[in-house]
Parts: sequence; C-alpha cells; structure tokens
Amino acid sequence: MSNAKDADSYEVGYGKPPRNTQFQKGSSGNPKGRPRGTLNVATVLERTLRELVVINENGQRKTITKMEAAVKQLVNQAASGDLAALRQLMALVTSAEQRFSDAQANRPSLNEADQKVMAQILERFERSIKGD
Repeated sequence: MSNAKDADSYEVGYGKPPRNTQFQKGSSGNPKGRPRGTLNVATVLERTLRELVVINENGQRKTITKMEAAVKQLVNQAASGDLAALRQLMALVTSAEQRFSDAQANRPSLNEADQKVMAQILERFERSIKGD
C-alpha cells in the first residue's frame, strides 16, 4: 500500500520526469555510447610513440622508440638548415627546459636544521672511516 501512496505523492515537474519515462535501473541513458575499452587519442599516441623501430646509425643497427627516431630526424633537419624544423626544435627545447626548471623549483630544499643534522652525520661517518 505504501507504494501506491508514494506513486500518488510523486510530483512531476522540472527535473522530475514521470516515473514511466525514467530510465530503468541497470540500463544506460546512452546505450550506443562509447564502448568500454575504447582508447582515447592520448593513449593511442603514447603507445605508438613507445613502439620500437630498428634504424641504421653509422653502419650499426639500433633499436629505439619511435619518439627517439622522430626527435633524431627533427634535430637532423634543423641542423641541415630547415627553418621550420629549427623553430619546432627550439619550441621543444624551451618547453623541456621550462618543465625541468619547474621540477627543480618544486624540489624541497633542506632548511638550516636539516643541514646541521646532515653535517653531523657526515662527520660521524668520516670519523668511523678514519677509525677503521
């Protein structure tokens, strides 16, 4: 009986569709949506760049990733005078340097108390070496 009472007291309005048009439990509102396991572009790109290729360098066969091969080609083109390749290479280098400097800035440094403790540990270590 309480179910009939709940059905009668349910108010249809904004954000409250009629119960008979609501999605059934366990079924999706977008049944033809993206299938599970479908990869996004970033994942496909990362996997592709990590694939191995065999190259000949100075008469030697080497196995490197596609990313390394692409960077080598870009550097070689820039070195041979290709201005577009040089611009791309400079942008890549600038980006890498920026990431490196950001990582260095975020690295915690030792405060004065920690430096004293480390100095004492080094002194004890040196004394133990000399004492042996």
